[in-house]
Amino acid sequence: MHIVTRFIAINRGRVLLRQLRVIERSVQELPARSRGRLGVLTQRELQQASQCDFPHLYGTAPEERYLPWGQGTDIGFARARSDNPEVRLRGVALWLAVAFHETRDSQHANLQQAHRQLARLLRELQETSPAGSAIEQWMDTSAA
Repeated sequence: MHIVTRFIAINRGRVLLRQLRVIERSVQELPARSRGRLGVLTQRELQQASQCDFPHLYGTAPEERYLPWGQGTDIGFARARSDNPEVRLRGVALWLAVAFHETRDSQHANLQQAHRQLARLLRELQETSPAGSAIEQWMDTSAA
């Protein structure tokens, strides 16, 4: 069973890292003002997800709560590729929040790598966001 779990984690890590590259690219392409809005939206999504019983399943239908991971990253990733800029921003924020919670306490090396890259991207958003201190406070309290 340990081998199966490890295999699933390796594949999940690959998917998240591949999606993260696309998300990073779309964040880098945003103008400074939109990055600020993305920082605020991401902070809201992180807070809402942290209030759920299972934050890594944020954005997933309740009847599917027994899956190893939720649908939040898939929904966010699909929205992040939208032609509509508002939908795109909200999709990126959703993806960042769910992926952060999904990778936060992982024992698997590739998911830890994804978490480090996510934390770096969130830090960059925090630095460009007018509400950057709120993201920093949230990250500090969640680490405790």
